[in-house]
Amino acid sequence: MIIYNVTLNVDDSIHEEWLEWIKNHIPKVLATGKFSDAKLTRVLVEEDMGVTYSVQYRAKSREDLDNYYKIDADRLKLEGLQKFGDKVLAFRTELEIVDEYSVNIN
Repeated sequence: MIIYNVTLNVDDSIHEEWLEWIKNHIPKVLATGKFSDAKLTRVLVEEDMGVTYSVQYRAKSREDLDNYYKIDADRLKLEGLQKFGDKVLAFRTELEIVDEYSVNIN
């Protein structure tokens, strides 16, 4: 599994509007069929330049992520750029899951 992580720094002036927008945008990314699930998290750090979030999309394979890049990524990125311009700065990383652990609490 591969995690496609998008870290976004959102200017305070558009924060509430952006938060509503991203909650509608994530299902569009999932609708491409390239990811199995996504998590929207707020990064717990104090910043002078706005609020920082991380969106983590889980791809089943490298091939699925590569197909997302080839077919869907440019179109979906453009939506945010056109709406918010330089008020949102994005940084993307790819993470390979090596192993997973969990605790079952009953």
